[in-house]
Amino acid sequence: MIRLGQALKLANLVEDGADARAVIEAGLVQVNGDPETRRGRQLHPGDVFEFSGEAVKVVPAGG
Repeated sequence: MIRLGQALKLANLVEDGADARAVIEAGLVQVNGDPETRRGRQLHPGDVFEFSGEAVKVVPAGG
């Protein structure tokens, strides 16, 4: 499990937590096809988050 803001940083889609907060609160991030405005949203393996034309699928650690 990982939080949305952390996942955006890990995927190198944003520079830092402040950038993550800004794009999430602006409604620019989608999770599983739906807009998400909660930075603390928990992502689970199989979830897909999208920002700026990039889609990233969450996989289990080590997977």
